[in-house]
Amino acid sequence: METLQIMPTLAQRSSSNFGEFAEDATIIVEEQPTKQKRPLFIEANTIEASLEHLRNDCIIPVFAKDNEATLSHVAFIEAVQDATSTFFNGEQIELPDIRVSHVIKGRIPEAIHKPANQLLESDKTIYYERCAFVIEIPTIYETVNGNRLTLTIGGVRAYNHTNLYSKKGAERFKVFIGFICKVCTNLCVSTDGFISCLEVTNTRDLYQAVLEMFHNYNPAKHIHLMQTLGNTSMTEHQFCQLLGRMRLYQLLPQGYQKDIPKMLLTDTQINNVAKAYINDENFGSLGSDLSMWKFYNLLTGSNKSSYIDSFLDRAYNATELATGIAAALHGDSKYQWFLN
Repeated sequence: METLQIMPTLAQRSSSNFGEFAEDATIIVEEQPTKQKRPLFIEANTIEASLEHLRNDCIIPVFAKDNEATLSHVAFIEAVQDATSTFFNGEQIELPDIRVSHVIKGRIPEAIHKPANQLLESDKTIYYERCAFVIEIPTIYETVNGNRLTLTIGGVRAYNHTNLYSKKGAERFKVFIGFICKVCTNLCVSTDGFISCLEVTNTRDLYQAVLEMFHNYNPAKHIHLMQTLGNTSMTEHQFCQLLGRMRLYQLLPQGYQKDIPKMLLTDTQINNVAKAYINDENFGSLGSDLSMWKFYNLLTGSNKSSYIDSFLDRAYNATELATGIAAALHGDSKYQWFLN
């Protein structure tokens, strides 16, 4: 077994435990960042955006009571980019893949009284309430159960999670480091690689928090976790029973739900899991046992229909659910409700 190495300039200690878990991997270093056309990592109602568009064509919201500017989507993405370039110095780092949604339209003061059909482009203002992005590092990768995974960093910003009607205060962000499955761009997010509520007031603190997340993340352990999912399977009967329980979960009284591990997928997404089990060319298993690795990818695939503000939480929840069900198949009691 060879050792997969990540050598950040600030924290080489984070790579010292790779040999304990990870299998063979190859690192190829190229200097120039690239952005290749690939399947969407999130769908829902999002559109693609560039840093140039966000920087040049969009206004920045302010806090209503003191007119202080918020941290822009551009500032967020560039802070994460800077932390990534510092920590993974020497690796090939791709340009960010950015998706935005919930456009907020306005107009300049001079155009207040113009009819909408007479507005010029110069009269209009826009910004996007929600923004998600991923940055791939293709030189750090591993093959898990026949699928190539590459190390990926990203984040989510949703202005609806910050009270813009008050004075300037801490703003909320979500950031992660994990892996993306190249065949389908499904995101794999683990506990130590996800900050669900990062509250900061400036880009310096944001940069430091992202670096700290990189320090705490154990990619080899994450790879090992995903590799072990391929060693457990459920029968088609168990899968159908699991789907029924997942549908039932949404209708349970809150008091009853508290005694059961959290499951965040919607009914529509559960239906998409069932459809993918039949039709997905990579992870479908109609008529045969379903490996937990394939089940995990059915979950993360259905999560692509989530809105940006709930996307990462459901991606992380998919990891919890897949690993919990796998443990339940081996006799663990925590997730047994979903199989009973």
